[in-house]
Amino acid sequence: MKAYLYDNLDGDQRLPHDSGKAVDVEELRKLGVHYYRIDNIEGVNKLAAERGYRNRDEITVSPAKMGDVYEAKVKSFFDEHLHEDEEIRYIRDGAGYFDVRNKGDQWVRVQLDKDDLLILPAGIYHRFTTDETNYIQAMRLFKEEPKWTPLNRSGDLDGNPYRKEYVSHFLG
Repeated sequence: MKAYLYDNLDGDQRLPHDSGKAVDVEELRKLGVHYYRIDNIEGVNKLAAERGYRNRDEITVSPAKMGDVYEAKVKSFFDEHLHEDEEIRYIRDGAGYFDVRNKGDQWVRVQLDKDDLLILPAGIYHRFTTDETNYIQAMRLFKEEPKWTPLNRSGDLDGNPYRKEYVSHFLG
């Protein structure tokens, strides 16, 4: 895992966009973002049991797997959004980026590779993209039944109870 401030330069979202300003794991934790390096499924199972993740599925994001919808789907993942539950991703293969907003509303880019596991808290604004290889296979973990409801950022969304709780707990 590597994390840094996003450079905000125009260009392909799948490129690193590394500003050269590193962000460490402790800074991520202050935003409610948890990172783990887990090299086996037993470790994932242990973390899942500890945190109450009862369900899981796997997704492969690639042109070969998704066909003609790949480009549109990756672009939709890159729209800034939040979820009303934690987002947990364990990278089984490939690589990609999760971008999260810091206290100054700047993007922090978190580069994930095989065996990286990232937990984003409910209510955090974020986005996702594959890297330039256009391939990632990830396990998604859920506390309840799997659901995938992104709420795209808007002025109205700041009043969402999950967003308000996130802001008061991590950004206040």
